[in-house]
Amino acid sequence: METLADKARRFATSAHAGIKQLRKYTLQPYEVHLKAVAHLVASTTDADESMVAAAWLHDTVEDTPTTFEEIEREFGEDVMNLVKQLTDVSRSGDGNRAARKEIDRKHTAQASPRAKTIKLADLIDNCTDICRNDPKFGRVFLHEMSLLLEVLGDGDPRLFAMAEKKMRSCAAMLGKSTSPAEEDDELHEFDEWLPKEILPGQRGIRLFAGAFAARDLQEPLLSLDAESIEGAGFTADAFPNVPVFGVRRKGTVTDYLAREDVSPGAAARIRRIDPQQVLSLESSLTDVIHVLTDYTFCFVSIDGSVIGVIRRDDIEKPVVRMWLFGIIILIEIFMVQIIRSRWPDDSWTSEVSEGRLEKARELQAERKRRGLEADLVDCLQFSDKQQLFFREPKFVRGSGFATAAAAKTAATDLETLRNNLAHGQDISKHDWAPIVRLARRVEQIYGA
Repeated sequence: METLADKARRFATSAHAGIKQLRKYTLQPYEVHLKAVAHLVASTTDADESMVAAAWLHDTVEDTPTTFEEIEREFGEDVMNLVKQLTDVSRSGDGNRAARKEIDRKHTAQASPRAKTIKLADLIDNCTDICRNDPKFGRVFLHEMSLLLEVLGDGDPRLFAMAEKKMRSCAAMLGKSTSPAEEDDELHEFDEWLPKEILPGQRGIRLFAGAFAARDLQEPLLSLDAESIEGAGFTADAFPNVPVFGVRRKGTVTDYLAREDVSPGAAARIRRIDPQQVLSLESSLTDVIHVLTDYTFCFVSIDGSVIGVIRRDDIEKPVVRMWLFGIIILIEIFMVQIIRSRWPDDSWTSEVSEGRLEKARELQAERKRRGLEADLVDCLQFSDKQQLFFREPKFVRGSGFATAAAAKTAATDLETLRNNLAHGQDISKHDWAPIVRLARRVEQIYGA
């Protein structure tokens, strides 16, 4: 019979493989990291099956399309709560890396000793990998790890001692202390090499990315009194097109009930609305996407009262598709500006294969035949522009990627998303991970 931990291993491995996630530096299957963390947790004296399952699942909500509700349905409330305690709560708009990490540190400080044991195992496995492959970021990581260890003391004592030893050995390997890094956010490098004439284009991305808000997506939330749906007698048949109900207590919506949690003859599974699920009408679409990464439903409030709901399916609405496509087009224009600045007078042609260059020349000739102005770089395919852009190591680093391979993977995902948007394909199910990465990167780099 399959154990809870075995089921979690199968579920997590499939979820991470489904978005083609690899380890950041070694490009090994992500399962390698999950297995290491789970084995460390299983080796502790007080480990139970829920802890080992949560160790396998600890990155699933944060990194894949899986939500907390799905974790609960599959593995129960205990495992879900452990995963929730291990999932970062900070958002890209909460400030620089140091500010975001402090928010997440406070969240970790409130976690249970069982969750802290899993976090210790996660730090141990990540420490060597990061410090060996990225010495510059390793110093940042070691400082953040030292701060986390201050709040992880009631985790497993053996893993705590192992984490401290690992941190010291990595610091010695780097020849650095665990004191704060001189620069706590590598994304600040992005502006250092931008020509001044390109900055208006960067601001254009920022302005467009902030042009839409939760109000443009939210649908009214049908709410019912808790007394009318608690117990085994409630049926959703009278509301055939309602995916979720707000649950009122003393006149205020405090809970919610998903249609799929209503079963004939069984008590309805009512969930408390987590404050992390609630946004204002003016919240950005990047914030909406952040919430929908963790939860099935994002709730919208006015003056503290929940009045609307946004589902992941709402990402298919024209306003979001236009928003995503517009950002990608602006990023493409931005990349072309930088390519022109980096390789003036079409000197970039030596960086592109002859076959791809010939296709660009054919398109340029056709445009000129039609009387249209067209620089050769404008006639490159979107994928060619991205590949050319990421030929330059400082462009890779400035865009927030650890390696050129990671940038290439993200570029492929972005091109797929662009094509699916252009051809009216479903994006909420098949392109969720690229959408999340795009939203996070736009907010981190462009401040939108």
